[in-house]
Amino acid sequence: MSWLTDKFSFAVAVLFYGISVVYSVFLWRRGFREDSRVNYCLLLAAAVFHTTAMIKRGFSLERCPVNNLFEATMFVTWTMVMAYLVFGIWSKIRFLGAFASPILFAIGVFALMPSLDVRGTKPEFTGGLVSLHATLILLSYGAFGLSSIAGIMYVTQEHDLKFHKLRAVFSRLPPIERMEKVMNGLLIAGFILLSGGLLLSPILLKQKYDVYFNSDPKLIWSMVVWVVYLMLLVMRGRFGQGGRRFAWGAIGSFAFVLLTFWGVNLLSPAHQ
Repeated sequence: MSWLTDKFSFAVAVLFYGISVVYSVFLWRRGFREDSRVNYCLLLAAAVFHTTAMIKRGFSLERCPVNNLFEATMFVTWTMVMAYLVFGIWSKIRFLGAFASPILFAIGVFALMPSLDVRGTKPEFTGGLVSLHATLILLSYGAFGLSSIAGIMYVTQEHDLKFHKLRAVFSRLPPIERMEKVMNGLLIAGFILLSGGLLLSPILLKQKYDVYFNSDPKLIWSMVVWVVYLMLLVMRGRFGQGGRRFAWGAIGSFAFVLLTFWGVNLLSPAHQ
């Protein structure tokens, strides 16, 4: 089965994400009054092929597959879909998939661009710290992505309630209070993972450059992202800035990560 490569498996996963997007449009048009079990199964099928791609690429490299933009993007989307499958066990959270699938599909199509999967020389880092560093940070992006999806759900439900739409009455979407708790929990989890990954940066820089800090664009950018999410959590916990503002903060912060991650990664000598 030589044709069943990692890229082919990932492409099949992206195809299932696309089918899920089409079905999600149906759920939107029906005002979320239908059960999303079918959508859950579509994303489960996508996750099977996605996981197969991750395993194949990992075995071919004999390390965690996070060595270029294609692999990093594949890893982030994998964490998002796997987290959804866990949360989706509960029917009231299952509609998260209708909001997640368009993002997963868009990122997946972007990841399939040939220019992103460039095989370079082996990383100079030694040991497993580089894999742990990359895994923690990419897992944090997955958590931030899910929090932004929960934020979109919150804004949608609040809009329907504000304008007394029948869709808000009959929909199966969870209450906005529960979505806010999910948002907050995901942001906290993502922030802890990002903090853990960044704490390993000085050790890795010492191994490769014999310094504990340098002005690498990716490192500076990661610190900016850390500060952005810290401010968002402080505003929520210390100043009680919840609700709509908190939801838009989660959405906007992840949009910033999505729009700038690829360019900064290409500008970073330490991550090439």
